[in-house]
Amino acid sequence: MVVTDTGTRMDDRASGGHLAFIFRIAGMSAGDPEAFRAMAAQVGGGFDAAVNAALEDYVNDPPEALLTRWRAERDVGIKARAAVPSGQMVPWLVNPLPAPVLAAAGMMELLGHAQDIADTLGVRRTRTDRINHLVGFAVRTWDFGYQARDLTPPDVEFRFELTAPSGKTWLFGPADSPQRITGPAEDFCLLVTRRRHRDDLALTATGADAEHWLTITQAYRGPAGPGREPGQFA
Repeated sequence: MVVTDTGTRMDDRASGGHLAFIFRIAGMSAGDPEAFRAMAAQVGGGFDAAVNAALEDYVNDPPEALLTRWRAERDVGIKARAAVPSGQMVPWLVNPLPAPVLAAAGMMELLGHAQDIADTLGVRRTRTDRINHLVGFAVRTWDFGYQARDLTPPDVEFRFELTAPSGKTWLFGPADSPQRITGPAEDFCLLVTRRRHRDDLALTATGADAEHWLTITQAYRGPAGPGREPGQFA
């Protein structure tokens, strides 16, 4: 998936168009893999070019039309991914993925771009424990921030101890790891989608590698972007 990070509040239509487009090609990937491969092959220039070219079909639609398109693409995609046999990979823009991982990546897209829209409208969103899918995905893709900056990830497993909206504790990684991230799961999701600056979040790092990770983490491939400024959404 590719959550764009402009470093500023995105236009509603840009975010809505991105969501509708991503859910359309995710449904195509699961429901008609050959059509997906043909679509991807028609666009030269790699990952970013494929995304930007396909997105042109959406960005000029009014918000009402985008909402209708997104709902339709979402429903088709959910059914297509649910029909993929367990363990079967589906094609994607960079590498093939298990269908559940693609679904979790879709939730990452949804949280990131929905937050853009909420920020534009001045709306405070209420989270539920459904964000656990995004948390697990971000832990799985913990090294994407290094890849985006051509850095070598440290040779150590991180420990993540995150508090769910319900108050439950979600644990990932070895309990004895010297590199540890703790704090609210919602803040973790806002950080890995680069929708908030780490200084505005209640996340704590133990260990130099974990501290550095908080400054570069992203749960999506592609350019990191400038990120957010401290206090930008206060």
